Amino acid sequence: MSPASTNMIVPGPAPVALKPIWLLALLAGSAPALAGQTAEGFLQGATFEVLSRNFYLNNDYRSPTPAGKSYKAEWAQGFIATFESGFTPGIVGAGIDAHGFVGLKLDGGKGHSGTGLLPLDEDGRSEDEYSSAGAALKFNTSRTTLALGEMTVATPVFDTADKRLQPEYASGVLLSSQEIDEVDLQAGHFNAFKNQDASTAKGDFSGYGASTRHGSIDFIGADLFSGRTVGGALYASELSDTWRQYYANVHSTLGQLFLDGNVYYTRDHGQASAGAIDNTAFSLSGKYRHEAQAFTLAYQKINGDTPFDFVGGDSIYLANSIKYADFNGPGERSWQARYDLDLGTLGIPGLSFMARYVTGNGIDGSHAPRGGAYNPFDSDTGTYSPQQGDGGRHWERDLDLHYVVQSGPAKDLSLQLSHVTHRANSAQAGDDIDRLYVVIQYPLKLGPF
Repeated sequence: MSPASTNMIVPGPAPVALKPIWLLALLAGSAPALAGQTAEGFLQGATFEVLSRNFYLNNDYRSPTPAGKSYKAEWAQGFIATFESGFTPGIVGAGIDAHGFVGLKLDGGKGHSGTGLLPLDEDGRSEDEYSSAGAALKFNTSRTTLALGEMTVATPVFDTADKRLQPEYASGVLLSSQEIDEVDLQAGHFNAFKNQDASTAKGDFSGYGASTRHGSIDFIGADLFSGRTVGGALYASELSDTWRQYYANVHSTLGQLFLDGNVYYTRDHGQASAGAIDNTAFSLSGKYRHEAQAFTLAYQKINGDTPFDFVGGDSIYLANSIKYADFNGPGERSWQARYDLDLGTLGIPGLSFMARYVTGNGIDGSHAPRGGAYNPFDSDTGTYSPQQGDGGRHWERDLDLHYVVQSGPAKDLSLQLSHVTHRANSAQAGDDIDRLYVVIQYPLKLGPF
């Protein structure tokens, strides 16, 4: 995760032309060919991994849901295969990254379907199995890589998630460059997105209210001074005809204390398909380590009449975006207290425990621009229907136990047991839910060859 300080100057909505041609220009300009450059080779540097992921997810709703279900539970087995080649020798090396996925239903009837682990058929039943595959060509010169195809992405303004049986994937072009010391530059253009429970990618990017059909997202930015006492990041993105979003981060390590700050500024752009947006969101957090324990406090604030919105499951690097809720409602302010314990120092290597509590209030969605995605017109009632009302508040408590086998035949086998409790009032418009996760993973790694 990345961060921003209270004195950070937030860039305004200056024009940003984030188009695919940027990537080729950056590749040509920032990655000069190095005479005599060597490479490990296509196969010599290749790795292959198959991750077995067994996932059980149980949603126990304590308030009515739109689907009329009070209980959802699914159990599934997934296999994620990943191949990453090296690069062919030469001034410009070529390679390929490929992935394949198979998901199998172990349990989950029609009455309990819809957790997001498995796709649903026309009758609302969980599919018995689903699969997908994708690949990206990659080219490397000096310290710059250009990838074209389907891949995972990790930036503060567009980040594919890995929270269910299958990771999310995006299709497009991604440039990564470290030509400048201590600067990790990334630029991308993506025009299709594969959801966690889908077999194919679509040109749809959906957020809390925004929904860009057959659109694209472009971004450019850099992580700065990684590994130093003080570091940061700057990014900008454009979701076609929806918004322009700017991000800044500052973080610092002072002995056992880690300080982190993040700020986003979002403004509607082009045809403004989600309506008028003028939103600033920031978070500040501090984490203190003492031997096997860590204590974290965080504060987060959303300024604006619309929620802080994003596309891509992990495209929110704010401190209080946690297991279930993001605490990103319009006008919302939230606080977090978190405790971590490494039980390895107490004689159980590989075992860790986490507990956290976040509470948010001050939510007011009643002033969201009428007719926009966050306050649409309801033809049945003849009135506008904001996503959230005035006076919204909620809280979430997370408990997490994680164990990784340290040695022996089952080395790297991991077991995660998580419990989430979320409660909200009607103005917040969230679910009252108790959620249980049980995730067992085992990676089989081959290579380099």
